[in-house]
Amino acid sequence: MATAAMTATFPATGAIQPATAGRRGLMAGGGWMPVPRALDQDNILVQRCLSGDATGWEDLVRVHTRRVYGLCYRFTGSEAEAQDLTQEVFLRVFRTLGSYRAAEGSFVTWLTRLGRNLLIDHYRRTKLDRATEPIEDQLPSLEQKEYAGQASVQPDRVLAGREASEVLQAALGKLSPELREAVVLRDLQELEYREIADVLKIPEGTVKSRLNRGRAELARLLRRQRAAL
Repeated sequence: MATAAMTATFPATGAIQPATAGRRGLMAGGGWMPVPRALDQDNILVQRCLSGDATGWEDLVRVHTRRVYGLCYRFTGSEAEAQDLTQEVFLRVFRTLGSYRAAEGSFVTWLTRLGRNLLIDHYRRTKLDRATEPIEDQLPSLEQKEYAGQASVQPDRVLAGREASEVLQAALGKLSPELREAVVLRDLQELEYREIADVLKIPEGTVKSRLNRGRAELARLLRRQRAAL
């Protein structure tokens, strides 16, 4: 059941958007209003999966494939690796779904933590071939220069299209791992500060600090790359 259901259609690189599914609700007048992030829907899907409902598993994969693939792609920069890792994430979800407890946090937070742990394992397996070290081994550098100003614009809104996505990915790859994951989880995955703190097991204040530094550095890199075009 799992193998067939996990054969997902992956989004084109240039089409990757911030994962916003479930964060908004359509108003009668055609506008948008914030609503809880489909917690009930996710929990219903989880229960369907645990009860052996094959279509429930297919729906769970379909709903969350874009989010998982986006997370994997932003950390690896490789479409092929991201697709393989997305399959691995859902295989791990299939094997460990019984450990999810709705009372301890949202399914999205649990899924993101699971995906991050798998990415750390991936870095461990391939670190000899990479210039960067595993995410968990990177510590904030106190000697790192302070950046003037803080970029308030979200990265995916700076540019548009496939070329812009490639430029963004190149810039993300130049960030230190702890800054990159803060930017990816907040601005691209759109998790709340408390959710990121839960995933990374760090205080919210540290999340905000890393995010501010990451945004500022990313903005500087994007300005430099755009100037070179």
